[in-house]
Amino acid sequence: MPESSPSTAIKEASLDQYQLGYTITDIGIVFRLFAPKADEVILEVFDHYEQTSGNRFEMEKDGQGCWNYVQPDISFIGKWYGYRLIKNEESLFFESTEHLIADPWSRHVTSRNHYLGFAKTLIVEKMSFDWEGDDFVTPSDQRDLIIYETHIKDLVAHPSAKTYVQGVYNDFREAEVGGINHLKKLGVNAVEFLPLQKFAYYEPPFNQKIEDGLINTWNPYARNYWGYMTSFFLAPETIYASDATLDEKEVIGRSDIASTELKKLVKTLHKENLSVIMDVVYNHASQYDLNPLKYTDKGHYFRTNEHGQYLNDSWTGNDIETQTEYSRKLIVESIKYWMTEYHIDGFRFDLAGIIDWKTIDLIKEEAQKINPNVILIAEPWGGEYKPAGFSDHGWASWNDRIRNGFKGYDPLFNKGFIFGEWSHGSTRFALENFIRGTLEKAEHGLFNTSAHSVNYIESHDGYTIGDFIRIALTPSKKDKVYTKKSVATKLDEKEVKVAKLGALSLFVSQGITMIHAGQEWARSKVITDHTGKDQNAGKLDHDSYNKDNETNWLNFNELKLNQSLFNYYLGLIELRKNSPALRKAAPEEIVFKVYKDPLHITFSINGKSSGDSYDYFISLNANTSLTHDIDLPKGSWEVVADAKLVDIKGIETIQKIYSVPESSGVVLRKLRVSKS
Repeated sequence: MPESSPSTAIKEASLDQYQLGYTITDIGIVFRLFAPKADEVILEVFDHYEQTSGNRFEMEKDGQGCWNYVQPDISFIGKWYGYRLIKNEESLFFESTEHLIADPWSRHVTSRNHYLGFAKTLIVEKMSFDWEGDDFVTPSDQRDLIIYETHIKDLVAHPSAKTYVQGVYNDFREAEVGGINHLKKLGVNAVEFLPLQKFAYYEPPFNQKIEDGLINTWNPYARNYWGYMTSFFLAPETIYASDATLDEKEVIGRSDIASTELKKLVKTLHKENLSVIMDVVYNHASQYDLNPLKYTDKGHYFRTNEHGQYLNDSWTGNDIETQTEYSRKLIVESIKYWMTEYHIDGFRFDLAGIIDWKTIDLIKEEAQKINPNVILIAEPWGGEYKPAGFSDHGWASWNDRIRNGFKGYDPLFNKGFIFGEWSHGSTRFALENFIRGTLEKAEHGLFNTSAHSVNYIESHDGYTIGDFIRIALTPSKKDKVYTKKSVATKLDEKEVKVAKLGALSLFVSQGITMIHAGQEWARSKVITDHTGKDQNAGKLDHDSYNKDNETNWLNFNELKLNQSLFNYYLGLIELRKNSPALRKAAPEEIVFKVYKDPLHITFSINGKSSGDSYDYFISLNANTSLTHDIDLPKGSWEVVADAKLVDIKGIETIQKIYSVPESSGVVLRKLRVSKS
């Protein structure tokens, strides 16, 4: 039988002043759970995670639908707990289970390597962490950012990263070749990690019926490597800690060491002047584990139809209803928590089109109280496509139009500018606007300022830009089976030219620049399959979300296969960082020239308003067969980027005419003479 309720004195205390979850206070430990449709809630406390039965305590329901219990001492610290929720009658909007459910507001969970997770909340006392004066690392103008998007494990898992194999958080910090050292070598100033909030890593076994009758017919690996299935929004992922294992059915997260190791990583990244951006998923939640939102109040936390079925505008199975009180509270409070507790500089919001505008505004308002320069980036679709709306609300967004305009959407049927073609809907005038910042008042515009445009041609989704180029130029490579990955990775001469043109086009466009891990040497994702179940093994992968193996892990030994492209990226990163006019010039300072070939785009940039000492003249020739001459304005012009290399110190100085080879570009600059 459950033990008795708290004393009368504690009962009479006002508990709504305390947050949901548990709070260690001067009256003991307060437990609060929002579950208004439950008829009974029992708090169960365990001395050890493996215990199947613990001490049970009846909770009391208040007028707001919250269940409360106060333990009048701190004897529960270091123990685990969960909730048993009881519903006497079936409800379309309440999902019942006999399993223990961990707290949705858990700041640390212990779980088992199984698709159900069997999570329990670990009660930990807030421990001091020596931040050594660390503060946020965010520029006042976010167009100064050069973001490197990566899965945290991709940069350290392959032996070529040269780690000490002491947990992914530690390895990223200490790797000799991968991790932070690779970011430093590149010269980027921000890293964007795929999800680090505790997520459902395991999916149901392939082709086996599970207890609810579902059969996993879609994922032979039965893994969710990327992490876009959040289970707990305030807890760090424990599989990246030094005490973790991926062995099935083993227990992970026995201690809160993941928290300490992640904080050490953030502090070290900050010491290297790298902003830390975290990908967060508030549009849906994990589907196959014992997700606490599903079992505490499905009808409150999720968008459902009149039959209680989950809505699926996120294309992932169960959309979160962000407009309800406790969904909104959980989202906003978790953002604040990651900023204050982990010093996270910014967030990229997955499928942010699902999130309502009131919540969007509240996130910004509350986050800016903590860091006025907080980085907020939307993936502005999911249900609706609304990058212009995010711009009106002061957010930056991923710019898929510049991606499609430059690269295209499909390597076989929808190629873009860098291939000498026009992606569906793109025109020369649209492309000029993309370069200006994709401004909403011009063709195909989205943003009211270029500071809201996150420009990219590769992300974790879809083919890498390298594989896109390989298939676009040689369609048979789409279904080719490679026995050696290096054969796929090595670019031929034409592929290198297109890859460099794509990189140059990206880096001379106004706004925020983002590249994805391995883009700098056109890494290939050849499907590696150790299960023997993947019929596409050996082919190029366009959706590697489920592969915790060499398909995704960066092999740094391959860098030398495309060394000239890597060097080109090094030069572009240095050039952009030292050339404010290339990223934040005023729109009227960018003037396009008229040439007969629409695939030949040439423009000048006056660097005055950006504080740049130089003016620039840039030409992008995407014609695949013709060299074009450009007429240079009066004076001597210094070439800092051409078809083959980028050198901020200058390659050569020319006057009057410059010939731009096919499938290439050039950046020229000239010191601006002030007229006084």
